[in-house]
This record gives sequence, C-alpha cells and structure tokens, in this order.
Amino acid sequence: MLTAFVTGSAGFIGYHVATRLLAEGWRVIGLDCLSDYYDVALKKRRHALLAQHAGFTAVEARLEEPGRLREIFEAHRPDLVVHLAAQAGVRFSIDAPRSYVESNLVGTFELLEAARAFPPRHMVLASTSSAYGANTEMPYVETQRADHQMSFYAATKKATESMAHSYAHLYGLPVTMFRFFTVYGPWGRPDMAYFKFTRAILQGEPIEVYNHGAMRRDFTYVDDLVTGIVKLADAVPGDKPVSERDSLSPVAPFRVVNIGAAAPAPLMEFIAAIEAACGREAEKVMLPMQPGDVPATWADIGLLTDLTGFTPEVEMRDGVARFVSWYRDYYQV
Repeated sequence: MLTAFVTGSAGFIGYHVATRLLAEGWRVIGLDCLSDYYDVALKKRRHALLAQHAGFTAVEARLEEPGRLREIFEAHRPDLVVHLAAQAGVRFSIDAPRSYVESNLVGTFELLEAARAFPPRHMVLASTSSAYGANTEMPYVETQRADHQMSFYAATKKATESMAHSYAHLYGLPVTMFRFFTVYGPWGRPDMAYFKFTRAILQGEPIEVYNHGAMRRDFTYVDDLVTGIVKLADAVPGDKPVSERDSLSPVAPFRVVNIGAAAPAPLMEFIAAIEAACGREAEKVMLPMQPGDVPATWADIGLLTDLTGFTPEVEMRDGVARFVSWYRDYYQV
C-alpha cells in the first residue's frame, strides 16, 4: 500500500484530496494544526469523517514546529506528498502578515528539509492563481513571468515556488507546483465569498459585492481540482518536456501547472447561480475593489491536459447547486 502525506488534511481542499486518495487505496497520513482562522468545529468534523477510514492517520501539529515534519517522514516514509496547509486569505494577509511567514515560508522550509532527508517519489505543492499578480494577459499560462504579486499572501506562495525549485535542483526532489483558481464546493471555507453569500441570502441579509460586481473568476469546482491534483501525482517531472508549453525547469525536476475551470465567469453570474439555488434574490451592497484583489482570473489548462488527459467536468450552476444543498444539510437550514 502506497503512503501519501497530506498537509492541511482538515482543510477544505485537503479533506477532499485525502478522501479521494483513501478511496483509491492509499494509506494517508494527514497533518493539520486545526487553526482558528475559521470555524474549528468544521475542521474537526472533516477529520472525524476521514478517521472513519482504516487507512487514515491524523497528526495534529504545526508545519513550522522545528523537526516535527522530519519525524513524520522518518516514521512513515511517504511515497507522495500533497502540501496544502497554508495560511490562506488575501485580505487577512494585510492585517496579519507574520502568520503567513510562519506557516507558508517557514512551514514549507520544514517540509522541504524533511523531504531532503527522506525523499518521496513526488511532491505536489499548492500555489495560487494570485501568483500571477498584476499580469493582464489572459488566459494565464504557466510560462508567463509572474513577478508582481498584489498581496502578501500571493508573495509568500510565489516564494514557496522558488524555494521548492531550489530544493528540486540541489537535491533532485521531483516537485510539481499547482496554481489553483477560485475553488468552491461542499465542505468549503466560511471565509470565502460564495460561502458568505449563501449564508447571507438564506438568512435574508445583504451581501457585499466588491468592485461593484465588475469581476470575473475562473470558478473551479472542488471535485475537478482534486481530480487534477491526484492525476498530477502520477505525472512526475523528469528531464524531458511533454509539449512545447511545458513549464518544466531546464535545471530541475520541477514544473508549475494551472488547475482551473478554464471558463471565467462574471461575479454577478456566479451570484445569480447562488440566488437560484437558494430560491431567493440577494440584497446587494456595492463596494469598491478591496486592496490586494485583482479584477479577473482565467486559467489556461493546456499543460494539465497534456500531462493527465483531464479537463474539468462540473458546470458552474451544477456545482453551486451542490454546494447550497450541502450547506442546507450541514447547517440544517
């Protein structure tokens, strides 16, 4: 039985990735510190569901705790690492930047050191579409320069890409960084806009719409993201590009891959899908753009398809309906 080490396993995406790997016969070691950035009860519930699988082992610890990850790697010798734990949130990074240094930078350093000591077959690490920053040429392609991040969150995630590349070059660690785009779906994060919109609409409260609604996002349903991640686990970087658009490093077994829907939708259209699923219209408070935000995102997923043969399958209105159904059931609305 192969072993996967999933960081952030009590988080939104980590929970879904661990669930998929367990279903495919992997043994999963899941690490999470159960931080109070958002509802801890939701995180505990996710871990409790994973614990129903005989192949799941939960470890409650912080990434940045010196030597802790090395102990885990030595004890379990993972074949695959899926690194999803991070301090998330663009706006929160303006108010609490130190937490991003500790979790995203120091935490990733500890992970890379553990992998250097006990090398896995492949490391798949989460980055973000926010790494593209001020780029205006769309769709975003992995080979574009990405030098002008707009938030400290994005800056720390871009820094982890550089850190991982250096370890891939120096120690031959195969690394795939995936940049994910606005992810939504059941068991989502309460700090995300779609979650807040659903809660407010069902409670008859107004919603806050930034940039007066003039935004577009490449909304990605969580099941599509997870399929992309799991399929990339088998696409271990080597020394030969798979196509002319490959982002493979010329000096390391390292590449960056977008995982998105490749179908940017207007924010107002996304809100309309939530309204339809909730069965009521929202009262909207139009506000200016928030600091650190960008007006649009759009993923080119050609490289993902070249590597895995996969293209996203879940249409936005269907995905939104699935989320609202989960929300009603979970919160007994």
